Amino acid sequence: MISAFSLYVPAFSLYSSLSMAARISRPGRFRFEVALVDQGMTLIAGVDEAGRGPLAGPVFAAAVIFPQEWILAGLPKPLKKVNDSKQLTPELREVLFGELTSRPEIRFAIAQVPEQMIDQINILQATHRAMNLALAQLQPTPQHVLVDGLRVRSMPWPQTPIVSGDALSYSIAAASILAKVSRDRLMIQLDGQYPGYGFAGHKGYGTPEHLAAIQARGPCPIHRQSFAPFRPAQADMFGD
Repeated sequence: MISAFSLYVPAFSLYSSLSMAARISRPGRFRFEVALVDQGMTLIAGVDEAGRGPLAGPVFAAAVIFPQEWILAGLPKPLKKVNDSKQLTPELREVLFGELTSRPEIRFAIAQVPEQMIDQINILQATHRAMNLALAQLQPTPQHVLVDGLRVRSMPWPQTPIVSGDALSYSIAAASILAKVSRDRLMIQLDGQYPGYGFAGHKGYGTPEHLAAIQARGPCPIHRQSFAPFRPAQADMFGD
């Protein structure tokens, strides 16, 4: 999935014409992006994931590139509440998802890696693969990537890893919203396909309700067999 947009490369004259006050103010959650703009970058992507911890379902990642004008002057009013998706209500995440995906100025892409692949290559590698898949969809490709968390060694683009980046960078925060909403929507759909596990409520995380359903019903096709409680070493937690 990728947004539709026309090629957008701001002219240097536009950058130099922005007021000095706007450049000096440097909105706090754009400080990493501003530093890269000062180095001549115009295509700066934030990337984040959703779904590393659940026992079921795919892992998602999203990538977002904001226009240079917004990086220097601040987000438009409808996007002012962009934040780490975990700090937002589901209702506000949905509103912001609509804003982020409907504005032609924003480049974005969303990717997922299924649970079968997670079991084959492990969740860390699957998360990195989802990030790279999302970034690869962006056209033109980013000049630099702001990554939530630690460095991604398999990433072919120059990168800056930022621990808790979804709370420190608007670009990463926007990506976290797109990834989280996309995954939550899918898990709600899968609840209808695999009833009785409560996926619409817990989204695949290991809540007491979910663990009880696994104990009663056994795993279903979207459970990650490499995760506890499915690993043989921890099978005794459910008894015989």
